[in-house]
Amino acid sequence: KKAETLDIRMICPLHGPILKENLGYYIGKYDIWSSYKPEDNGTLVAYSSIYGNTAKVAETIANILKENGEKVVLTDLVRDDMAEAVEDAFRYDKMIVASSSYNAGIFPPMEEFLNHLKGRNYQNRRIGIIENGSWAPSAGKGMKSILESMKDISIVEPMITIKSTMKQGDVDKLKQLAKEILV
Repeated sequence: KKAETLDIRMICPLHGPILKENLGYYIGKYDIWSSYKPEDNGTLVAYSSIYGNTAKVAETIANILKENGEKVVLTDLVRDDMAEAVEDAFRYDKMIVASSSYNAGIFPPMEEFLNHLKGRNYQNRRIGIIENGSWAPSAGKGMKSILESMKDISIVEPMITIKSTMKQGDVDKLKQLAKEILV
């Protein structure tokens, strides 16, 4: 807001190129980023899958959201670029995280992703949680704990638990989660 009153002709950031053109665009971006507002409406579906079952669940919820007209980005935290995933989390106003349980906790790529968000003061978003585990699903509790430590995070219910592989009843639960996150 202070910058709006100044006659700015050049932006010389500590990191990145010197900016001499289109300064209003960059100042607008900084205003969005510094207030932790999303740039776009849409949902990032970020998942970490061990054997592919959680990936199938993530793909299913992404397709359900798309069928409801939602812009969706699907990110595999095991294989895709972590920096891109963090960027997309900040870009969109909603996110669904889906992770396999691992050693009574969160599969490490998801835990790393959530810790990146926490370290960057991620806030002001609606988030859905999906956990997967065969005999003792535990990822959901861990993801929820990390997310609840962030400012102005609205965790959408219901949290979905998948037992190993997705069943038809699970698809109905995913449809309910999609409905709730799109409110």
